[in-house]
Amino acid sequence: MSERSAGAARADLVADAALRLLAERGMRGLTHRAVDETAGLPQGSTSNVARTRQALLELAVRRLAEREARVLALEEMPDPRGGRDSLVDGLALATHRSLTRNRELTLARYELALEATRRPELRAYFDATGARFHEQLGALMTALGSTDPARHVLSLVAWADGLMFSCVAGSFGARQPGLDEVRAGLRELLEGMFGPS
Repeated sequence: MSERSAGAARADLVADAALRLLAERGMRGLTHRAVDETAGLPQGSTSNVARTRQALLELAVRRLAEREARVLALEEMPDPRGGRDSLVDGLALATHRSLTRNRELTLARYELALEATRRPELRAYFDATGARFHEQLGALMTALGSTDPARHVLSLVAWADGLMFSCVAGSFGARQPGLDEVRAGLRELLEGMFGPS
């Protein structure tokens, strides 16, 4: 393994440990020392990868975006030629995975999103990582015939985020909707935007 690959692997290890800590202990539990311990690294290792707290948070946001991009793999992205059903299936799959097997990532994302409201430099970084997904979703909405794709993207993302927050951290925390239920909710939302299919 080259020195550069080893450095990237170390950064990923640190970032993954940071995400785990954010999910388990929240923002207060995220310290360089705690990341070293969680990652099984010698003391000071995290500081070598991310010297400041801001650098550590940015590293965590970047890794979060990489890992969330794999929640719905590129080959599973909805094909616009598949119409509304294709979009419903793809988004339902991603949302359901975020509620179930990727719950830890979802919790970490909410911790980082809240911290970004208090750190403008993190806000810009956090928003930039989500821009690619919003652009892809906007292209899908345009292909479906949306006359206002930006507004429709906002509605879709708000619906999915609201469901995930409610079921992961909110008042429906004890309830996990099944994939069919998520699919039905998305279908109803899209029918409101575009009319019955």
